[in-house]
Amino acid sequence: MARVAFLGLGVMGAPMAAHLARAGHRVTVWNRTHEKARAWCESNRGMTESDAADAVFGAEFVLMCLGDDPDVAAVYDQIEPSLGGGMVVIDHTTASAGLARDLAARAGSKGAAFLDAPISGGEAGARKGQLTVMCGGSDAAFAKAEPVMKAYSARMTLIGESGAGQLAKSVNQICIAGILQGLSEGIAFAEHEGLDIEKVITAISGGAAQSWQMENRWKTMAGREFDFGFAIDWMRKDLRIALETARNNGASLPLTALVDQYYADVQAMGGARWDTSSLIARLPKRGD
Repeated sequence: MARVAFLGLGVMGAPMAAHLARAGHRVTVWNRTHEKARAWCESNRGMTESDAADAVFGAEFVLMCLGDDPDVAAVYDQIEPSLGGGMVVIDHTTASAGLARDLAARAGSKGAAFLDAPISGGEAGARKGQLTVMCGGSDAAFAKAEPVMKAYSARMTLIGESGAGQLAKSVNQICIAGILQGLSEGIAFAEHEGLDIEKVITAISGGAAQSWQMENRWKTMAGREFDFGFAIDWMRKDLRIALETARNNGASLPLTALVDQYYADVQAMGGARWDTSSLIARLPKRGD
């Protein structure tokens, strides 16, 4: 079993670290709010350090699950002196491809490897250990890290060189944004016609309109219940990264830009922490 340092115990990181501990790995955790790390150790087999560099020292694998580029950059600066030859740094944060490439080069100069490895599957996927991981980096680093990531993942794919994992995550979020807007409009349309939503979904989910979002979110969307997944604040961060990248590479993302503004509308309604299916909240119900 491996010696693992896990940095960042949020709604995704805490259950991921727990899966690693249950799989028998020697886990040392760190969190900016140290009380969270101590609480995690009370419920799981592992250790904690109050300093990120101390948590990383002597680890074979360093896993990060943080918030945004500035968070990743700041934590990496803290742990860099503790990195050494043969170590693999795995960043599960959704961040920019540019940062991933920079950190990969810095890790390489220390004799370590770096994988940008953003995840999809939400809090439920993290708790069930069924996440999808999109990786950028070398074949050797991926092969070495795959048995460790298996503790909390159902699917792991090496997309390409450093940065490719983050770019694939942008593709993921672009697709989800469009699907959820279409599903929101479809449900709202059915409501205005007085159709039985369950029968409609049963009919169309067996055809070309089928999606994970339809199967798992239609009922809560129809009930205007939005406490079941990835928060809008985080989705808008991810879409910001995708839109910034598109401005640099020349890709046209008109629907993504529009849905991002719709999410801003929901934030203004007080829904910043609602899940991403809450796009339907900005559409009037029948009789409104």
